[in-house]
Amino acid sequence: MALIAGSYERFIWGFSLKTLTSSSASASSSETLALAPLFSYPAHAGPIRCAAAAARAGLAASGGSDDTVRLYDLPAAADLGPLLDPAAPVSALAIHSLGPVPRNLLAASDDGLLHLYDAGEGFPLLASLRVFPRHREPADALAVHPTGRVALAVGRSGGLAMLNLLRGRRSFSCRLEHPATAIAYAEDGAGGDRFVMAAEEKVTVHDSEDARIIHEIDCGKRVLAFAPAKKGILYTGGEERGITAWDLSSGKVTSRIEDAHSTRVKGIVVFDDKNDGSELCNLIASASSDGIIRIWDARMIAKEKTTPLAEANTKARLTCLAGSSLNSKESRNEADVELNC
Repeated sequence: MALIAGSYERFIWGFSLKTLTSSSASASSSETLALAPLFSYPAHAGPIRCAAAAARAGLAASGGSDDTVRLYDLPAAADLGPLLDPAAPVSALAIHSLGPVPRNLLAASDDGLLHLYDAGEGFPLLASLRVFPRHREPADALAVHPTGRVALAVGRSGGLAMLNLLRGRRSFSCRLEHPATAIAYAEDGAGGDRFVMAAEEKVTVHDSEDARIIHEIDCGKRVLAFAPAKKGILYTGGEERGITAWDLSSGKVTSRIEDAHSTRVKGIVVFDDKNDGSELCNLIASASSDGIIRIWDARMIAKEKTTPLAEANTKARLTCLAGSSLNSKESRNEADVELNC
């Protein structure tokens, strides 16, 4: 598993999650997790505003205020270089994968354009469209449906649009009562197709067929990050500094990590792929604006005192977090490190 985090200081941070096994003559062997650095360097000429990763392929991207999208191969810890098409600061990114194969990369910019790329060799540009032509507002968040056929975008001034990715055009748009800052597709506990949006301290759960509101969740303080998980759970974080798990079927809290970070939570990644039955599929990563990235066990969140399984301090003002399970034999073999002590 790997994470990528961006910062105000232009640095991009890459980490892989490794299992450390310690053993000695006087004690039985034990395993711990650690975030091992993959890379860190000033990838952009300005603050990094967004990041995205393919769930299992190890492809990641970052977007900055320098009008640039940069690509990364996480298993190889390699910078694949920039895309040249955005001509304005990049406001949102999304990557769609079909199984372990990345299919499309979406990049929105402050000039109101959305660029759709083929995520194959060379990343050719398939289409560029203006998401909100009447208001010319940029999209601040993107979500691609698991089928890869459509995507949702929320605009900075309160727009909501559905995009037909097969035809490269906008199919629907409307105005929201309050501008949303995050959007994602999810499933409820019964497998119902849903999407969720965050606006200030509220998260709304919608039916994907007709966009009707099923639940409105009051998180108390401004929501800055969320991530849907299996079994109809949504994890949220933000100004309250904790991480809360919500049941999308009932709209109620199922568990919470109080004071998960000392400052606001800026990113959440859920590793919920089956991954051959590995316990790593129960992990959650969170990043805070104080530079700390922490790994949590989802099964332990309901307990009173939850401690992180691993953490890393970037000493930077983090702005975004994305992750990949790196579901390949090579990646899993590299994750096993034995320390004799």
